[in-house]
Amino acid sequence: MPSLVAVLAAGHSLIVPIPAAVLALAALAQLAPAADAPPNVLVVIADDLGWGDLSAHGNKQLQTPIVDRLADEGVSFERFYVQPVCAPTRAEFLVGRHHLRVGVTGVSQGCERLDAGVPTIADAFRAAGYATGLFGKWHNGTQPPYHPVCRGFDEFYGFTSGHWGHYYDFWLDHNNRMVMGQGYCADDFTNHAIGFMDAMSDAPFFAVVAFNTPHSPMQVPDRWWNRHRTQTITQQGTDANREDVDHTRAALAMCENLDWNVGRLLAHLESRGISDNTIVVFFSDNGPNGHRWNAGLRGVKGSTDEGGVRSPLIVRWPKRLSPGTIVHSPACVLDLPPTLASLCGVALAATEELDGADLSTELVGEAAPASQDRTLLSHWNGRVATRRGRHVLDDRGRLYDLVTDPGQTQDVAAREPEIATDLSSAADAWLERFTAKRLGKAQPFTVGHPEYPRAYLPARDAEGVGRVVRSNRFPNCTYFTGWSGHNDAVVWDVEVLTPGVYHAEFYLAVPPAAVGGSLVLETSMGATRIALTEATDCEPLGPAMDRVLRQEGPVMNFRSFDGTALKLEAGRQELRVSWDDFSNKGPLLWQLCLERQ
Repeated sequence: MPSLVAVLAAGHSLIVPIPAAVLALAALAQLAPAADAPPNVLVVIADDLGWGDLSAHGNKQLQTPIVDRLADEGVSFERFYVQPVCAPTRAEFLVGRHHLRVGVTGVSQGCERLDAGVPTIADAFRAAGYATGLFGKWHNGTQPPYHPVCRGFDEFYGFTSGHWGHYYDFWLDHNNRMVMGQGYCADDFTNHAIGFMDAMSDAPFFAVVAFNTPHSPMQVPDRWWNRHRTQTITQQGTDANREDVDHTRAALAMCENLDWNVGRLLAHLESRGISDNTIVVFFSDNGPNGHRWNAGLRGVKGSTDEGGVRSPLIVRWPKRLSPGTIVHSPACVLDLPPTLASLCGVALAATEELDGADLSTELVGEAAPASQDRTLLSHWNGRVATRRGRHVLDDRGRLYDLVTDPGQTQDVAAREPEIATDLSSAADAWLERFTAKRLGKAQPFTVGHPEYPRAYLPARDAEGVGRVVRSNRFPNCTYFTGWSGHNDAVVWDVEVLTPGVYHAEFYLAVPPAAVGGSLVLETSMGATRIALTEATDCEPLGPAMDRVLRQEGPVMNFRSFDGTALKLEAGRQELRVSWDDFSNKGPLLWQLCLERQ
């Protein structure tokens, strides 16, 4: 059987040659791990990749040879469920508890934050002696103690927002400090993950590569786009009248780039001689971000139907798991923390609080399939679908037999009224238990954590006052503009955890008309101002590189401007930024950074 390195090169020979630095085998220079060494863990999370976005699942419009091969060499789940949108799924992967239980009620403006103090899977692996790293999209909180370096990860490189405005050479977060990314973000995240794994010569690693593709904006390098840009779409979406063909083409190209990057990760494991004792997990955070072919499943991202929540799940561990195994019993993302911990002999904190099941004995073939009596709940915006065994009760009260009707075309509630009633009661009880406590509960944004003195406050987490407006209706990765009067401002609701002197830093785009004016930052203890003495590049970044007209707003070449020091008292308060020269157009405010001195 050819190596994954060979599959990587052959599978994408029409797209791009594999860099020599990635394919160079270093196995001769490094000993294989001892037989009793704890396994490494590499988790790959795709963003908005649907069940049908793999050639192994019947999509003939793209080639995903690496992930297909991963499935052949590992265990695949036929019915694996995530949540309909990003942040809830990612939170459930981190803690093994339903997202509403841990504070995740939305995808932006603080609703995506995972409750501080809830132990994560990274906390558990770090406590067990693993080096832990996350590369790519976080989406469960920005300011400490919500930032990934506060949630068990030794190393973080990526972004904490729900989506990013530009995928090439743009600002990213490295361990809670802004740095400039290098190249296409999916490739960049992979480079950093490889560097992290390469540095681990003594300790085992727990690495998460959380791609932000094929999430929009639909940006992908030419080498993949050129293969699809004029492609005839031969397999249409379930709701074909709503399919945007160019969007589909871009998504196919982005999925192929993602597949190539997965291949780079696997090739590196082979080159290190650690592939056999590394558990590799692949899944997506929700269904496809558009009406494209999805094996006949109903619904897309945001839907609680099969198309919105059914994800690929592949687990490969050559040392222990039988290749080519298919698990037919339902499972969900909540199961991953207890399962991975059990496979690695890692103890999780507060296991009695987990909502997921340990599937480790099933994976290694030592137990019967998981119970068909489990109830799995998919939730978004107050809508719940309830799955048990072969049935699903959708969020409109219709019952389907998923074994005979995976496309959810035939309501059987009248034929199976007891099942419908039972599942409806389970959904009602779940909603009553969690939503009354969580939905609509505003929390301030934290500044001045005792151990992590730096906090970034993006425009996403603020509100415009007066005529100041957000650059786009989707808050993630937006900026504020439109200053024109004395009552105009940008306001953050914050809680200062540690009083003291703080340094202010503004990330701005400054048009020529704004030069000579000043931004004023007001706090409960006074104000500081920053005079703008030079203009910056205010040409929009992003749209020129898009393959499809974006819904999200553009970004700019935001520059960092230092303000003066100011004092902050402890407690909840407003931080208010205003503009003092209304004869001139004000700057574009992307984010504020406050660092305790």
